[in-house]
Amino acid sequence: MKLTVQVKLLPTPVQAAALEATLHARNEAATWVSSVAFERDVKRNFALCEHTYTAVKDRWNLGAQAAQHVIKKTCDAYTTLKANLTAGNLGKPSSRRYRRAVEKPISFRPEGAQPYDDRMLSWQYTQRTVSIWTLSGRMKEVAFTAAPEHLARLALYRKGESDLLYRDGMWFLTATCEVPEAELNIGVTQFLGVDLGIVNIATTSDGQIMAGRRLNRGRLRERTLRTKLQRKHTPSAKRRLRKRRRKEARRVKDINHKIAKHVVAEAERTGRGIALEDLTGIRARVRLRKPQRATLHYWASAQLGEFFAYKARKAGVPVVYVDPAYTSRTCAQCEHIDKANRVSQARFVRRWLTAPRVATTLSHDGGLNGSEIVTVNSCGVVAHADWNGSRNRSTVARPAPTPMTAGSCWRPAPLMSAGDVRRHCLVGYGRR
Repeated sequence: MKLTVQVKLLPTPVQAAALEATLHARNEAATWVSSVAFERDVKRNFALCEHTYTAVKDRWNLGAQAAQHVIKKTCDAYTTLKANLTAGNLGKPSSRRYRRAVEKPISFRPEGAQPYDDRMLSWQYTQRTVSIWTLSGRMKEVAFTAAPEHLARLALYRKGESDLLYRDGMWFLTATCEVPEAELNIGVTQFLGVDLGIVNIATTSDGQIMAGRRLNRGRLRERTLRTKLQRKHTPSAKRRLRKRRRKEARRVKDINHKIAKHVVAEAERTGRGIALEDLTGIRARVRLRKPQRATLHYWASAQLGEFFAYKARKAGVPVVYVDPAYTSRTCAQCEHIDKANRVSQARFVRRWLTAPRVATTLSHDGGLNGSEIVTVNSCGVVAHADWNGSRNRSTVARPAPTPMTAGSCWRPAPLMSAGDVRRHCLVGYGRR
């Protein structure tokens, strides 16, 4: 599996100036190549080289490899744009966002990341230095720092290109590592169910709750402070905004890493798989009130899911994605489904109902038999709603019918189809 390792460069002022000039020149060249590709409608690497390769080398004084990477980066950017347009990530063709993306060429920031291959960059792991190509020539003995485990991973598994990037006044190199995966545990018969949410970031079927109260309070505080500073328009307010940018994203990423690591370690220790809910398209299913929209879109569920997936692949733990339909209103004890079971966000109550009531029953062929007096009993379970949902996901999940390869995932059938739920409610409670 591919993992990225980020190291921090510690260049001298002369080295930093050379790196900055190189990065600016390559991004300026990429913007020009992008305009040529847009005007001539040429988006393939080989064809675009015929129009731009010589000009890029002569005009910006780039080497052969640097010029090739500039052109390839531009082609990759247009490939990504086409994929986003096809997938509908930029809205409908009539939307303003879609038109803005297709009506002008792609541009690159002066500090945008640029790739380096082994002909332009070499690593000295023992000395913790790199030798990197710049417009001023080969810069040798550029120091870098990294955690011991990251340094060991680089020395053993680094393969392919590395990216040079400049962020918040600091220089970084991100390297790609081909790390071997652990052997997949194909003998799994039980799964650790995980319920993802906003109030509680993750709740396992073992009863562990990773509360998001502290994180949500921090988000609200950052949002309020950001709104106040944006209204001032003073130099000091702008400086403070620049200083605090990405702070919330870094905090969320750190918490998601810790949660995923803890859950995967627990599943690996107990010899179980992990059952996650498939939340694809959750933001597009409903239209919320304005105060709720920010809360929903700040929810980093996709990032947490990616962390679960890659950490599980690394540990050899199988992952199953479960259809979350009706799992929040299904009793994990008696498997009864009713919207009234979910009393509140945190409370699930399967009430005792012993009074006779009129219910409409179904015949064997699916028709209605008419009304009759029935007595509806209940198991009376009172539980945390998220824990109940995670138990349902653990119950629905089951091993794949065929052996899975390392890191593979599959999606079993849903807990109950919409038609089954309708029949279940008709028999139990009568038509409503």
